[in-house]
Amino acid sequence: MINDLISDGLTRIRNAAMRRLDTTKLFHSNVVEAMLKILAEKGYIESYNVVEENNKKIINVVLKYDEKGRSVINEVKRISTPGRRVYQGKDEIKRFKNGYGTVVVSTSKGVLSGIDAHKAGVGGEVLCTIW
Repeated sequence: MINDLISDGLTRIRNAAMRRLDTTKLFHSNVVEAMLKILAEKGYIESYNVVEENNKKIINVVLKYDEKGRSVINEVKRISTPGRRVYQGKDEIKRFKNGYGTVVVSTSKGVLSGIDAHKAGVGGEVLCTIW
């Protein structure tokens, strides 16, 4: 049994990118799916789709690489964990890595990127950073 599906998903993406795999499978949850939507919009992954296998939902993630075969993802880091929650207000959410990176925040308006959360004027739990 896995307690933290977000950390598990990020670790699976990181490990698959290091091994230069085309796809990887993640366990499904609504937060993980919303996070993958942000990663796809920002261009860190090619695509993802939700499939049902043996009455369990699984997310297939297609990873993205540049023209030299290197992963587009340089670093993925989980910020808020089940043992230590990290919250930031709307004024505390800043650009990450001078705009090259993305902060994923769980807000009252859903899971948003840090820039979108700042524009919407909401803060929340900082799930992860990626660049």
